[in-house]
Amino acid sequence: MYWNREAECMSRDRMQEVQLRRLRTTVERAFNNVPHYRRVLQSQGMEPGDVRTLDDLAKLPFTVKKDFRDNYPFGLFAVPQNEIVRYHSSSGTTGKPTVVGYTRNDLAMWAELMARSLVSAGTTRNSVVQNAYGYGLFTGGLGVHYGAELVGAAVIPISGGNTQRQVMVMKDFGTDILTCTPSYALFIAEVIEEMGIKKEDLRLKAGIFGAEPWSENMRQQIETRLGITAIDIYGLSEIIGPGVAIECEEKCGLHIFEDHFMPEIINPGTGDVLPYGEKGELVLTTISKEALPIIRYRTRDITTLTVEPCICGRTHVRMDKVTGRSDDMIIIRGVNVFPTQVESILLEIGETEPHYQLVVTRQGSLDMLEIQVEVSERMFSDKIKRLEELEKKIHSQVDSILGISAKIRLVEPKSIPRSEGKAKRVIDKREI
Repeated sequence: MYWNREAECMSRDRMQEVQLRRLRTTVERAFNNVPHYRRVLQSQGMEPGDVRTLDDLAKLPFTVKKDFRDNYPFGLFAVPQNEIVRYHSSSGTTGKPTVVGYTRNDLAMWAELMARSLVSAGTTRNSVVQNAYGYGLFTGGLGVHYGAELVGAAVIPISGGNTQRQVMVMKDFGTDILTCTPSYALFIAEVIEEMGIKKEDLRLKAGIFGAEPWSENMRQQIETRLGITAIDIYGLSEIIGPGVAIECEEKCGLHIFEDHFMPEIINPGTGDVLPYGEKGELVLTTISKEALPIIRYRTRDITTLTVEPCICGRTHVRMDKVTGRSDDMIIIRGVNVFPTQVESILLEIGETEPHYQLVVTRQGSLDMLEIQVEVSERMFSDKIKRLEELEKKIHSQVDSILGISAKIRLVEPKSIPRSEGKAKRVIDKREI
């Protein structure tokens, strides 16, 4: 099922024609209207006319998060303020917020991409979409909202929180599409079970989950406990918000909407472009945005790309599920550890709840990792010997798969804080 078959199934030759034309327009717009880009391009001896082929993309400078903060709030905008009709921004928890702006055409394009996304997950004009992403400056809520309305679906703009009410509305309104973070979806499942509601009593068919990395094992947990198809969606505020890429119902990679975003994979240490199939950091260039054209943005998300067409018929490049972030990666005694790796181990063992935290401390010059894992009510009330055996089992698997020794601490049910947004998986107490 497609929203825009012509665009989603475009031939590679036609796609490359579109990309080159739009890339050249974007670089020219950025050079002429954004002092930051004019400065960095000139510092490398480049001008817009130097972009003659798609291979020239690799010659352009990177954009990083710091560039947004250095040009806060509107220094990267390429249009006058009176052409901006919407602002969004990040939370700014680690400094000044990242501010993004949209023209009317940008919003129309965003709604188009979200319509593609929702339809690829099974949404139709007869669907009831319960949108539990946060509304406000966060891009998730309104991004989904406008895409669903463009499709013609009924939208419940419930946002996050008040989970018992979420469940009541889900049951009474006949929700069949749920949109939220994967960790919140699991929490909703938990509350549904606590309220004594059976998944068969709900009309849920599919969920579109994003805004944080999640594993295949977590997908299985969500699908089993909610009785749905769980679809991964990808986006980030700096590029547009949700709708950069999404899985189809085949769930074999996320289709990147290449007619609007050009993807690359680089070695995060050297910045060198890597070939299809190799794992590295995702870099994205917007090629259709008016207000905020972004050239080669380093997302810090770790993934791989494949150019092989999907069996669904879509021809766009696909990216694997994000396995972590290069800047969220924990280095413990020289070993690179991503929270999703730990998550996969825990869910594979299957004797714990899918709620955990990684606590990193330093004793003298030695880094220590403690993995706190919730156990079920039944397990928590079991014999101490059974709990000790489970601790040893997790410890052994972490040591074997990740190559690192970690302290495993089983904690009582519901003791790890729940999140309506992105789950906080890592608590780093080191003073580095």
